[in-house]
Amino acid sequence: MSRRRISGDEAARIGAERVSVLKRLSHEAARSGNDDRARRYVDIAVRICRKTRTRMPRDFRFCKECGVPMLPGVTSRVRLTGGKVVCTCLRCGRAARMPYQRERRA
Repeated sequence: MSRRRISGDEAARIGAERVSVLKRLSHEAARSGNDDRARRYVDIAVRICRKTRTRMPRDFRFCKECGVPMLPGVTSRVRLTGGKVVCTCLRCGRAARMPYQRERRA
């Protein structure tokens, strides 16, 4: 018997479901101090996104260097400086900078 092929849309849907579960599990592991397990969950989620050719959810932030989920106050420090949001990983020290615009008064 041959295996049933699934469509790309179906694979993407299944991948998105699994990534959301892994996101939740990685956040729980990071909050409890189990960094190795949190890194493993992030690694699996990245692999699923690559395999199914889907994007990582925008709200799933993780350190590109060490792979730990970026949770403000737990695994990262967030500062606002000079029109940028600077998220610093507390495990490896890598800083991620993202621009933001202040509200303009008319």
